[in-house]
Amino acid sequence: MQKMKETIDASESKVAKPFLRWAGGKSWLIKYLDNIKKSNYNNYHEAFLGGGSTFFYLNPKNHSFLSDLNSDLIETYQAIKDDVNAIIKKLKSFNNTEEDYYKIRNMNFESIHDRAAQFIYLNQTSYNGIYRVNLKGVYNVPYGFRTKEFLDENVLIKASRSLQDTTLFKGDFYDILENVNTGDLVFLDPPYTVSHNDNGFIKYNEKIFSLEDQIRLSAMIDEIREKDAFYILTNAAHTTIEEIFEKGDRKIRLERASLIGGMNAERGQTNEFVFTNTNL
Repeated sequence: MQKMKETIDASESKVAKPFLRWAGGKSWLIKYLDNIKKSNYNNYHEAFLGGGSTFFYLNPKNHSFLSDLNSDLIETYQAIKDDVNAIIKKLKSFNNTEEDYYKIRNMNFESIHDRAAQFIYLNQTSYNGIYRVNLKGVYNVPYGFRTKEFLDENVLIKASRSLQDTTLFKGDFYDILENVNTGDLVFLDPPYTVSHNDNGFIKYNEKIFSLEDQIRLSAMIDEIREKDAFYILTNAAHTTIEEIFEKGDRKIRLERASLIGGMNAERGQTNEFVFTNTNL
């Protein structure tokens, strides 16, 4: 495996931040990625894009391929990339009240930029920023009574700049492999099939990302390694996960605060694995 070369950092003032709240996001991880940020890899790839914390922090210098199974999410990123001003203009017409929230939630917009504005607005003003749809595919998260401003023009504009040299697509995580070449970096943050700290399986998540999906992901990593490319995988610290992804590469166990849950949810420390063949 070739080594990553270090290069000079881009100006931090130009680095974008996530414009969405996202359950399971990796904002806690970025402080561990300084070596990666300073490294010289070729193209960047990220499946399971979500809030994009890692992508925005790394601010890849070359082309990026970003994907997710959530079509509404990918459409929103594409709209931000194409015409952020149209989205900002639409967001300025929205108000953060309970009455307006349910009115906007029930609207069906024809324009991709109006739909993106709706997606961002609901994400920022809903309960816990959860993305949830019913059996008919209709977003049904209740109002969150959040007082923080839902529109930060500067964040959206910087995000749009960062997305200019990207290819965005909806698809299975395995689809991203088609574009991976020697010296590329692949970041993978799948939905967790098992709970942390050896507490067993999360049954509700089996429909989102099954144990079989974890095994497929392991096979995909084998192909990434065969291409002489780099990967970073985050996953639950669980013996089953440890067995599935054991490849003789680096395995790092990190502890973080558990943040997922409602207002009365128990907070505690959570352990997560990072598997990688980089110099993280």
